[in-house]
Amino acid sequence: MNEIEHAVPPRTRARGTRGDARPSEVTEVHTRILRLALGIEESRAYWANVDPAMRAEQRSLTAFEQRWFGAKSLERVRTLLPNFAARYDNYPEALDVLRRWRSMSPQVRQIICHWHLQLADPIYRQFTGVFLIDRRQLVDARFDRHAILRWLRAEYRERWGEATVVQFASKLLSAASEAGLISPKRDPRSLLVPKVADEALGYLLHLLRGIDFQGTLVDNPYLASVGLTNGALDQRLRGLRGVTFRRMGQLVEFDWAYPSLAAWEEALP
Repeated sequence: MNEIEHAVPPRTRARGTRGDARPSEVTEVHTRILRLALGIEESRAYWANVDPAMRAEQRSLTAFEQRWFGAKSLERVRTLLPNFAARYDNYPEALDVLRRWRSMSPQVRQIICHWHLQLADPIYRQFTGVFLIDRRQLVDARFDRHAILRWLRAEYRERWGEATVVQFASKLLSAASEAGLISPKRDPRSLLVPKVADEALGYLLHLLRGIDFQGTLVDNPYLASVGLTNGALDQRLRGLRGVTFRRMGQLVEFDWAYPSLAAWEEALP
């Protein structure tokens, strides 16, 4: 299967609307990250146990009784499940793949959880795909909580009270640290570039093929957040299993060995 698209400037794909069969990245600002940051191990438990056909209340009771998340209370389980539904259930083919992919390495799981949080949360997507990228251009790229607070106040002026803004800063730091994008715990934070395995990169490309998002397959906040841009990305794509990549000036061309994300996962060694 062959696809050609403009590499520069980025193309904005149509956003999904209610009733569309095609999933899309979330564009409406919300506060779900205040209740759960990245949640890597909880995500793993969710993928291993969830039945997408089960109703929400039955799912909560089942997850609690079967101890999907260990000794967490029923109240906490009821908080976790809607967050994971937003991150994974809204992308049904991806959820099916994640439920089957039992050989996934911890490193791949970390990056996939990061990308799904980006998909489901425009604030986290902006923070990791724009704010952190802009910091990399500075002579001293380090930053602290106060820099994030200033950014939040500027981007979402007067939307929330100061206590909520502080909570956002804390959760953004926690999630980005869990994802391996920034150094943990103490200010000032340093920027890190996580290692992205071929399996993770292949997953993202095949996922993005099937959803609506702003950008292109070679220019988007998902790849940029993990340091895959321009020449570094081109080099990785030219050696990626299941994908043939060519760049011709302002056009890029993909040939796909597999018609879908599910078919790609089934062919994993």
